[in-house]
Amino acid sequence: MLLAIYNRIFEEDHLPVYEQFFSYLKDRNVSLTISKNLLGNIRHLVEDFFDYSVFTDDTDLNPQTDFFISFGGDGTILDTVLLVKDKNIPVLGINLGRLGFLADVRKTDIAFAVQCLFNRNYTIEDRDLLFLESNKKLFGKHPFALNDFTVLKKDTSSMIKINTYLNGQFLNTFWCDGLILATPTGSTGYSLSCGGPILFPHTNAFVLTPISPHNLNVRPIIISSDTVVSFEVEGRAEHFLCTLDSRQESIDKTVQLAISKAPFVIKLVRIASNNFLDTVKNKMHWGKDTRN
Repeated sequence: MLLAIYNRIFEEDHLPVYEQFFSYLKDRNVSLTISKNLLGNIRHLVEDFFDYSVFTDDTDLNPQTDFFISFGGDGTILDTVLLVKDKNIPVLGINLGRLGFLADVRKTDIAFAVQCLFNRNYTIEDRDLLFLESNKKLFGKHPFALNDFTVLKKDTSSMIKINTYLNGQFLNTFWCDGLILATPTGSTGYSLSCGGPILFPHTNAFVLTPISPHNLNVRPIIISSDTVVSFEVEGRAEHFLCTLDSRQESIDKTVQLAISKAPFVIKLVRIASNNFLDTVKNKMHWGKDTRN
């Protein structure tokens, strides 16, 4: 079995987690490919015990990798998406902080998670992504997002106008601070904080959520994931901001934007004891009386 190991920001406090993880792998037939930045901090844990290689970006990540292990939080998973791209490598997130929607394996559950991988006691969830097309090259070779796409005001406190079309048909002009187009995965992120609904992962839909709309009768809208959503942005300022997950680009009103479902998915590993509904209930404290 070939495992890819990745972490965005290494912290010394997390070293015991890596020690624990690799100790569970020593007696198993595994090879490792480790991100270059992480290897410098954990080399002593692997060099005498495993066959390993190094990767730096998506171009040298072995497409035959069986599982991609992401150490961090949900933000680290978003980085992982840029590395895995369309390689169909299942991703398992080990959370080094608070419980995440994407990285949902707790540090205390690492032994069980490793056991589940080798016993094939897990499920694979296909997660849709957004794909951006525009008349200006944006976001380099990564014009896609797992969570959301946004258009935001940038250089002014005044609201902006976002003319929005569904499959070429005019939907609405949103007078607002910005607009979010979120996948079911991203529905529990920025969109949720702006009043959008929670979509279950396998819902074939996207949610369009305005940010501080001037028209009080404007509310989030759920649309089919087969829809092409296009935008034209106007405002008093010369420039605006558009984002794909945590990445951003500056645009002006001449830039035309179109978002559709990406032609590939990201595969997330769910070990036997974890599921989306339990994660939502734990994160939202549903069913608990927290008034006091």
